[in-house]
Amino acid sequence: MEVHLNPDLQARLTHLAAQQGRDTEALAREAIERLVDYDEWFIREVEKGLTQIEQGEVLTHEEVGARMERRLAEKQSHA
Repeated sequence: MEVHLNPDLQARLTHLAAQQGRDTEALAREAIERLVDYDEWFIREVEKGLTQIEQGEVLTHEEVGARMERRLAEKQSHA
């Protein structure tokens, strides 16, 4: 597989790789792997959410607000 980058992105990749003491191919491979991992995770989470909706497992606007309030209060009490 070949990936063609525009000159600006290629220069940025080269600069970043040099800063990290790595070669551009390894850095690009790692970036692609992270993107694919993230996209797979995101799709799984969306599918879980859609399944929950289909099963009627949803929260009202008020329930979401109450959860947010509790979590914010917990974080503030730990600070």
